[in-house]
Amino acid sequence: MTEATSAAVSADRAQSDEFRTGLLLALAAYGMWGFLPAYYKLTSSVPADLVVSHRILWSVLFVGLFLVAKKRVHEIAEILQQPRMVAQLCASALLIGGNWLVFVWAIENNRVLDVSLGYFVNPLVSILVGLVVLREHLRPLQWLAVGLAGMAVAVQAILAGGLPWVSLFLAVSFAGYAYVRKVTPVRATPGLFVEASLLLPVAVGYLALNASWGIDALSVSDPLLLLALMGTGIVTAFPLVCFSAAARRLPMVMIGLMQYLAPSLHFIMAVFVWGEPLKPATLMTFSVIWIALGVFSFDSWRRFKTVQGTVSRTASP
Repeated sequence: MTEATSAAVSADRAQSDEFRTGLLLALAAYGMWGFLPAYYKLTSSVPADLVVSHRILWSVLFVGLFLVAKKRVHEIAEILQQPRMVAQLCASALLIGGNWLVFVWAIENNRVLDVSLGYFVNPLVSILVGLVVLREHLRPLQWLAVGLAGMAVAVQAILAGGLPWVSLFLAVSFAGYAYVRKVTPVRATPGLFVEASLLLPVAVGYLALNASWGIDALSVSDPLLLLALMGTGIVTAFPLVCFSAAARRLPMVMIGLMQYLAPSLHFIMAVFVWGEPLKPATLMTFSVIWIALGVFSFDSWRRFKTVQGTVSRTASP
């Protein structure tokens, strides 16, 4: 084996190892996000607003400890020195804070199917954001996917007697959050720390206000419940760290396809674990959304393979 061949084999092996690591990290991230409703069932005795206040408080603590351990505190200082970036993170903090509140409220009120639908619709809402805000151009199959998603929401509104507001809010708020973070040049983990820190005064103030009313806002009378509330910081931070590491190792088209794992787990648990009623209108809506996502995924994969083939031909001697 020549030296050049040996180097090529080593490079291929390293690339394969990176891909395998990225795949495992992505599965871990989306798996944890998929089982998040089950975790928040542990805190269902606490009102959603207090749960989210705890989530903000403990996220600041655990994400901060992670950044200290990784010696990345300087990244926070760099963000705070840029007023425009802080303003953008204020906007993303409000969007993700609202998303968390509705997410937890929906779980506590046995509306996990609505949560699942919201995160299935989210990629298609993101396409619309790109179309309207970023002036991106859609390919014919993307237009078809968006049209099918719009039809599914309309069917749900007509047959179920109203718009699925929980699903729409989760989809729109997260798509808006993704857009703001896309245009904000900041890494995921320090960005989350700053967002949570911006929400921290409100969260701590709200917990203190409830405590002054005689409410056990910190759940000190129930150590296991307090432990579960503290864990909301970990279940917020750890999947994000895994996702960030996976995104650096995998093609974006694969990341995009794997994002359907989480709402699929939501759907399975809602129907088969918690017995939420799957009404005909809801089943029809999900069916159309799945078709739309199939069209979207096929178009994304086909474009990825075309680009990959072009790059390979260009790189060939």
